[in-house]
This record gives sequence, C-alpha cells and structure tokens, in this order.
Amino acid sequence: MKIPDKYHVLSINSDMTYDWLLNKHYAKRIPSISYAFGLYEDIRLIGIMTIGKPASPSLCDGICGKENSHYVYELNRLCVNDGLEKNTLSFFVSQCLKMIKENMILVSYADTSMNHNGYIYQATNWIYTGLSVKMTEWQLIGSNSHSKSLCDKYTTEEMRSSDKFEMVERPRKHRYVFFMGKFKKQFIKSLNYKIESYPKGENKKYDSSYQPKVQLNLF
Repeated sequence: MKIPDKYHVLSINSDMTYDWLLNKHYAKRIPSISYAFGLYEDIRLIGIMTIGKPASPSLCDGICGKENSHYVYELNRLCVNDGLEKNTLSFFVSQCLKMIKENMILVSYADTSMNHNGYIYQATNWIYTGLSVKMTEWQLIGSNSHSKSLCDKYTTEEMRSSDKFEMVERPRKHRYVFFMGKFKKQFIKSLNYKIESYPKGENKKYDSSYQPKVQLNLF
C-alpha cells in the first residue's frame, strides 16, 4: 500500500501533543505551539508536529530582517512512532506544510548534541544556513528547563550566587529555513544567512519507544 493511501494528516488541538512532547520527544518540554498536526494510520495517532513562535526576538529579526520578523515561526517538534516505512516522515512534513496557507518564514534546527543532521529537512527541500553561533547559557543542574524560562524566574545575580545553577555551552545546531506563501521570492532576497551545502553524517537515534496515551482523535 502506498504511503498516501495508508496515512493521512490532520490539524489537531495542541493539548493532544503534550504526552508526546513530555514523554516521547527527547527535549521533554512543551514549546510555543501555534499549529499542531497529527499523522494518522486509520484513527490511530502515530506522529505529531508542532510549529510556534521562536523564543528569541533576535532570531526573528536576524533571518530576513526586522521588517519580516513577524513572519518567522519555528518547526519546533517532530516526533513519530518507530518502525514506519521509509519516506513516511517526509510525507508527514510535506503534508503539514501544505496545510499552512499564510506567508511564513519557517526555521528549524537539527541538534548536533543528538547527532542529528536534519535529513528530513534535506528531503523536503529546506535551505541549509549553517550552524548556530557558539553561546553559553544558564542551566538548572539536573533539569532540562529552558534557559529563557530560568532567566524569566531568576536574576543573573541569583543564578550566579547559587550552587543550583551552572553556566554551560549551548549545543550548536544545524539551522534550516523554509519559505511559504506569495512572499516567498521576497523572503529569499532578504535572507541574511549564507546558503550552504547540506551536512552529512551518521544520525544517532534516541529512545522513542514510549507509547503516548492519547492515540485517538475524536471527530
């Protein structure tokens, strides 16, 4: 059976992704979610993808200039069950993007600390713009709390004076960009990053064997 005949993609409520994000995806955090999509086999939810506003205003300003910053969104989570046929993931991503009708500058990252190269973005024709810059960030020891969340709750002085926090080097990530809508040509001309050749290397898989409890979408 061909992939489009076996699977279908739907917009879903963001809360249907929470179990996947907190327990199955390696980041174990719920990001900003403006759009959520589900990959289905019959009525069984077997994958999720989320898109939201990036946490960094400088990122939004930097990709295609401040004048285009409000168009910037991030594909921030992509997670599917193990054992799916080859090309199922690229089918899922492609179908999700087709469902978005707005003008959009979409950015996504492949985490080098997880040995990810972003092959799904390469397969779906994203633009590769190199690695993110080297940076350090505050981290709560023994936690995966996002640095921005910590900075919202604590002052730099509080974190510096406490033995509960440490300054660590932020893992560099492969940065991919995808343009959508009638302003696509305008976005490409405004791109501030150099377009580079796709990175290659062996991907490392993380343990994604967890089976989310939310499996059915109620129509």
